[in-house]
Order: sequence, then C-alpha cells, then structure tokens
Amino acid sequence: MHVSPTVWIVTCLVILALFVFDFFAHVRVAHAPSIKESGFWSAVYITIALIFGGFVWWKWGSTSGTEYYAGYVTEKALSVDNLFVFVIIMAKFAVPREYQQKVLLLGIVMALVMRGAFIAVGAAAINAYSWVFYLFGAFLIFTAIKLLRESDHVVEAEEERESRVQKFVKKALRTTDDYDRDKLFTKVNGKRFATPMLVVLIVIGFTDVLFALDSIPAIYGLTEEPYIVFTANAFALMGLRQLYFLLGGLLDKLVYLSFGLSFILGFIGLKLVLHALHENTLPFINGGEHVSVPVISTPVSLSVIVGTLVITTVASLLKTRSDERKAVTQASDKAPD
Repeated sequence: MHVSPTVWIVTCLVILALFVFDFFAHVRVAHAPSIKESGFWSAVYITIALIFGGFVWWKWGSTSGTEYYAGYVTEKALSVDNLFVFVIIMAKFAVPREYQQKVLLLGIVMALVMRGAFIAVGAAAINAYSWVFYLFGAFLIFTAIKLLRESDHVVEAEEERESRVQKFVKKALRTTDDYDRDKLFTKVNGKRFATPMLVVLIVIGFTDVLFALDSIPAIYGLTEEPYIVFTANAFALMGLRQLYFLLGGLLDKLVYLSFGLSFILGFIGLKLVLHALHENTLPFINGGEHVSVPVISTPVSLSVIVGTLVITTVASLLKTRSDERKAVTQASDKAPD
C-alpha cells in the first residue's frame, strides 16, 4: 500500500476541517446538546467514517479496506471505554453540562495529536525491528488481564489516578476553584489564574495518553499501514463528543463491556505474538528462523471483534433489564399492603 504525500496532506486537511466545523457549528456557543442533536451528528460522523473506508477499499483494495474497518471498529469500541472515564472526570470536577462540549473537543484534538506521535514512533519501530510485535503482543495481553481484574473497581482506579494528576497540576499552576464560563484562564485581583476547566482538560489529555498506549498497539495488530492506523483513530475519535452526550446513562448499563474489551485486547495480543513468531528473527527463538504457526487473517479478526461487541452489548442490556425487574419485584414485596 503506497500513500503519496499529497494524499496524506489532503487527508489531514479534511480531518482538520471537520474538527474546525465541529467547533464553530456546535461548540463555540456553549450549550448542552439534546439527544436528537447528538444522535444526528453521531450518525453523520459514523457515516463519514464508513464512506472513507469505502474509499480505502476502492483505492488500495479489499485487504486495506478490511484492515481499516477492523481498526475503526476496534478504536471505536476502545473509545467508548474512554467515555466511562470522561463521565467520572466531569462528575468529579462538577463541570457544567453546557461547558462540557468544549473541553471534550479540545481533549479529543489533543488525543489525536498525541496518537499521531505514537503512530509515527510505532511505525518506525516496526520497520526497524520485527521483534517489536512481541512487545506489543505481551503488553496487550498484560493490559487485557489488568482490565479484567479492575472491571469491578474502574471508578476507584480512575479517581485515584485523576487525583494524582490534579495535585500535580495545582502545584504547577495557580488555579481558582470557580469556573469562569468555559474559559481556561481568568483574572482575579489583576492576577492570571487557571480555571478548573484547564485542570479538567489536562486530566483528560493525560488519560488519553494512557488510552493511546493500549489502542495504538491494538490497531498495529490489525494493520501495519500507518495511514490506516492514523485515519482509523481520527474517525473513531471524531464522533466521540457526540457519543458522550448520546449514550449518557446507557454507559452504566454496559456492565460487560470491560470483559468484551479485555477479550478483544487479549485476542489481538495473541495475534501479534503469532505474527511475531511467524516473522521471527530473534536468535534465541528457533535459532532465529521463522516459526510455523497459524496466522489469523484480518477478516477473521474483524468477525471476532464485531461478534464480541455484539455479544457483550446484548448480554449487558439483558443483565441490566433483569436486575431492574428484580429490584422492582423486591420493592413491591417490601411495600406495605
């Protein structure tokens, strides 16, 4: 797959234009978006992402197209996990709902810039050292196990991490305790102070760095093309702000999502290890020769990822509905005659 500098430049300009449009059309004037607005624009950005996948398929063939769709679905699923953390951050800092759009959009732009740097580093490492896939695979398997163990303590783990970041920011910057609309800085008695909005933005940015450590190796397990890795990340992040407001309370009902994401990360980690064995050059493994192991194709990966997300979503909603029915039944049994 050869991507010319012109295609790279045009793609980056289009993505930048979409973010600029998003800011001036929805974020510049502070407001809390309705479910209808969030649903419409979520559908628009998902449609744009799917159409772009069709362009990749047409331009570079079915293999590249399938890799893009697999990467996009994976990054979208992992970005939904980001939303849980965003909800915790917004609640902890008591960010007014009408101002949440701005901090989310700025945080997403920061995330895309940082992921671009990670993607470049990852591509350079893969081109120079094939054994990097061993590291990526082992890291994803470790992350999957860690996510599985923390599935019942997500809130506690995130709040502890955010508290450390918040303390560091307050030591480094002069901050106020009150919001000044959606401003990042304000003046108090003629002195310039950072508002809680800037603290929230830094916490979200730091959180996105941690998420990138999982998502970038994961997508490199599906494709080695930096262009596909970057665009899949960009389009997955693009509709994240709208998805945050659209899902709202539904996030609490996805009780098995962490298990599904843990399985997906573990699966991709295993695929990376198998790929590393197949391309092995390390002298202490099979004498530096390639190891004959099964290779998991991209269509199979896409099927496993989509199937896992469907199963975990349906199971989560059934479990939530069952728990709600039990709660209603117990409440009615306890009610006096």
